[in-house]
Amino acid sequence: MDTLIPSTADLAGDPAVISRAEALRPVIEAAADEIEDKRRLPPALLDRLHEARMFRLLMPRSSDGIETDPITFFHVIEAIAKADASTAWCLSQASGCSMSAAYLDLPVARAIFGDDPRAVLAWGPGPKARAVECEGGYRVTGVWAFASGCRHATWLGAACPIWQADGAPRLRPDGRQLERTMLVPAHQVEWTDIWNVVGLRGTASDQFALNDHFVRADHSITRDVITRESESECREPGPLYRMSAMTCYEVGFAGVALGIAGASLDSFVDVARNKIPRGKKSPLRDNAVVQTNLGLAEVGIRSARAFLLQSVASIWHEIAAGAMLSLEHRMTIRMASTNAIHRSREAVDFAYNAAGATAIFEDHPLERRFRDIHTVTQQLQGRLSHFETVGAWMMGAEADLTFV
Repeated sequence: MDTLIPSTADLAGDPAVISRAEALRPVIEAAADEIEDKRRLPPALLDRLHEARMFRLLMPRSSDGIETDPITFFHVIEAIAKADASTAWCLSQASGCSMSAAYLDLPVARAIFGDDPRAVLAWGPGPKARAVECEGGYRVTGVWAFASGCRHATWLGAACPIWQADGAPRLRPDGRQLERTMLVPAHQVEWTDIWNVVGLRGTASDQFALNDHFVRADHSITRDVITRESESECREPGPLYRMSAMTCYEVGFAGVALGIAGASLDSFVDVARNKIPRGKKSPLRDNAVVQTNLGLAEVGIRSARAFLLQSVASIWHEIAAGAMLSLEHRMTIRMASTNAIHRSREAVDFAYNAAGATAIFEDHPLERRFRDIHTVTQQLQGRLSHFETVGAWMMGAEADLTFV
């Protein structure tokens, strides 16, 4: 790929949208303890997020969305994550899900998203799920979990392998079983509270179930086939919908990690300026090892951030000019986003360890951010195996492209 050198303007994003996110930071910071305690985004905060149209970042304009670019999306998520990682994670997840509107018939998309200013779609994996074809749609049975933001969602997505009425699997042209995602009103599912976790507690990524539930055919979509034109159901012509939801998830969740890391280093500097460790005569800030490691941590997140932003901006320029998202594009975004997540984890680990016992108390911001970043790295987007995929692809070996 001939890499375009992005300009400062290319990397800056839409200042009007980003400023709305920045303005929300004090509100989110004030709600952080309640988010952690209740394991939910509180109603008052949701009101403010909807007023600022934060759940409409990647939604098509035809469904009353903002349809912004991925650079602006990154800046928004990073800014929100500096205030609270769970809120940023929910927004990133919901934004990717909202791209579903591009795959729906316009009247259905408007009914789900456009006519409801508080519309939010959430989904998660469902290994024990199936949809059986029937007249007018599907009969759906299954259990889905890790549905981040599901407790404030208005609609839920239930991914299912498709079976014909006679019990035979419905196959795609390549011989694999067809899978579709069914869109169901949130009030129609059965809930199970499973989200007792180390970090990202406020995402309420719970479990939901359906039992022989009817879903209309026009309330189902095939996700992320935008690079395979013969199979694509995408109705929207905008370049954002040639990026695919997966790449936008990668950019958004890297923004969550970098926001956590930036805020963690800021918190550590506040500690280091004043803390005199037990048995020492001078504050942490005068320790040469601490100074060196702080500098290295800052370089780590700045360089990872720059690599991600420059890569995405260059790719976005090509996509906006009419190109389709290529495998090379996808590999570049995958390696840049995974790198950003792990350089962020290293920075937070430094800050937490160097702060000593100060950071172990629940009322200190480093304690929460340490738990949050280690939860991010445990998620799909933070898998170290992504580097294996990239390396295999670079050498022409067989590579697992499932999550690229």
